[in-house]
Amino acid sequence: MQEQQVRIIKKYPNRRLYDTNTSAYITLGDVKDLVLKQQEFKVVDAKSGDDLTRSILFQIILEEEAGGVPIFSADLLSVFIRIYGNATQGMLGRYLESSMKTFLDFQHRLQDQSRGLYGDNSKQMQADFLAQFLNFQQPAMQTMMSTYMDQSAKMMQQMQEKLQSQTRNIFTTGFNGAGQPTKEEH
Repeated sequence: MQEQQVRIIKKYPNRRLYDTNTSAYITLGDVKDLVLKQQEFKVVDAKSGDDLTRSILFQIILEEEAGGVPIFSADLLSVFIRIYGNATQGMLGRYLESSMKTFLDFQHRLQDQSRGLYGDNSKQMQADFLAQFLNFQQPAMQTMMSTYMDQSAKMMQQMQEKLQSQTRNIFTTGFNGAGQPTKEEH
């Protein structure tokens, strides 16, 4: 079995995207389809070769956020901005990745249970049921995910503030010989 190579998409200065696999220009919508189909790809600057994949994915997210019910609240985005450049930045990224993995695992279990209810012979029925269920549940799921993300970000913010406070206390009070802060040292 041959391993699938990473699909290369070149981004030109005129903001056009060129899929080297199909030898055709594509849109952000086409890139979104690649993501949905779980096809591995990389977007590179046509001139410099710099990896632009993350910025293209952010553009897709921005379009999705502007087009419907957003996942990210203004408060959550503000917390993200405050965390950039702080010691907890890397920890938040790992935490969010882990949380999303857990959420996706839950979603797959739900699909497996649906398959168990309707059997493997009724794939269209499963797809229709799941689509109807998700359409009905979409606002609730978005609210739940937004609340979960807000709570997670607030927890990370509180952890960051506590670490900063503890660090500030250490540096403002000093240490005695036993490693305990003393009141008279500054």
